[in-house]
Amino acid sequence: MRGLTRTISTLGKSATRALFLFLAMILTLSFSAETHAQLRFDKQPLTIETKAGQRYAFTVELALDSGQRQQGLMFREKMEPDAGMLFDFDEAREISMWMRNTLIPLDMLFIGEDGTIRHIHAGAVPHSEAIISSEGPVKFVLELNGGEAARRNIAVGDRVLSRQIGNTK
Repeated sequence: MRGLTRTISTLGKSATRALFLFLAMILTLSFSAETHAQLRFDKQPLTIETKAGQRYAFTVELALDSGQRQQGLMFREKMEPDAGMLFDFDEAREISMWMRNTLIPLDMLFIGEDGTIRHIHAGAVPHSEAIISSEGPVKFVLELNGGEAARRNIAVGDRVLSRQIGNTK
């Protein structure tokens, strides 16, 4: 430490300032990398069955604990068309979501305990901090790529089938 102190004292004022700015930048980058570190999510197949009898298969990541639910799809630059994320909130209640640090547009499907879609918020805007409400008690939220619900004619009243929801094997 004495050597570092002696070295710093022999540097000129501008060189010392540059050294401290460099060290601050390194610390900022390391904290930023930790903040954006992605949690690991288990995956599971999921099917949406429309009232018209159409079935759409997805592979979804599961957000099961508070850390996973908080991170969700933040900082993702893309998602495959047949992918998504299923949030399990443990019990039916009013759910509020937002798009902070989310880079891709999403459709949010709010799902009751039995797997029935209760509300759809289509085209959630990236980076928006506007609150998106479930508009009633739900236990699950399924996030799909923006526009996917319309492309596949997925509507309120359709059923979401998955092991996590408990309505399939």
